[in-house]
Amino acid sequence: MQERRAAERVRVDLNARWEALRTEGRGAVCDLSSLGCFVLTRAEVSRGELIRLEINFPAKLALVWGQVVYAPAEIGFALRFAFGGEDDRRLLEELIKSLH
Repeated sequence: MQERRAAERVRVDLNARWEALRTEGRGAVCDLSSLGCFVLTRAEVSRGELIRLEINFPAKLALVWGQVVYAPAEIGFALRFAFGGEDDRRLLEELIKSLH
């Protein structure tokens, strides 16, 4: 199977807090790239829903926005990041590099 992802993924275990329009919760980011992530959580979110996500990196708390790509029941959800600008994207990339 051909890899479809456009950015390198990193396996991580970072605490996170998220908010959607009607619900919120805590979880762990387990798979992360500069384009998106997977959040392990008992969430009831829908595909296309906008999520505000706080990721606790060792050096800094990162705040990102994204859209749910898919959400397997009682496992979590995949999020595609939606950056407000190039500086936001670069900051996240630097935080990801700091994990290596």
